[in-house]
Amino acid sequence: MAYVLHSYWRATAPYRVRIGLNLKGLAYDYAPVNLLAGSQHDPAYAALNPQELTPALRLDDGRVLTQSLAILEWLEEVHPAPPLLPADPGARAVVRAMADIVACDIHPLNNLRIQQQLAAMGVDEAGRVAWSQRWIEDGFRALEPMIAAHGAGFSFGAAPTLADCCLIPQVYSVERYKVDLTPYPAIRAVAEACASHPAFQAAHPDRQPDAKPA
Repeated sequence: MAYVLHSYWRATAPYRVRIGLNLKGLAYDYAPVNLLAGSQHDPAYAALNPQELTPALRLDDGRVLTQSLAILEWLEEVHPAPPLLPADPGARAVVRAMADIVACDIHPLNNLRIQQQLAAMGVDEAGRVAWSQRWIEDGFRALEPMIAAHGAGFSFGAAPTLADCCLIPQVYSVERYKVDLTPYPAIRAVAEACASHPAFQAAHPDRQPDAKPA
């Protein structure tokens, strides 16, 4: 029995997990959860993931893991090769910090739930875009010098890490929020490197079975 990833094609959190699974060379079945249609609130899915978010990863033994960073860390522990974290503890902390800037400081402030709440509070589309731009730019300003200092093709070193699993989905969402990437050459270089990597290509939203036409 393969792993089953409950995912939505353009959501950034399951996108991270797809990259991680692909980098590890792990097979998985794809179970779409239409976030825009509210499928995450269906009782059957809520029983799998009481937080009613994506992703959820169902394991061979029936257990279900949630939260993208927790899933990626589990993959690293259970399937250590190829590694998503460096061997040196200090280097591991840097990679985790890069990942956390995206997963903890950028993404939670511009995900679907927040966009819907802002709209419910009367914030118009221009205001919602400005809100998202502010937090993405704050995070990218912090990430840019870290990647410039530690990157060698990818965010940290010459091989993909947990940081890239988080960065690339966030870069994908930048177009939606009209963020100018010109001030971030190190981030742009990593995005270009990942675009030619098979694991990232296979994880791209446009290649998922529930992807909507452009």
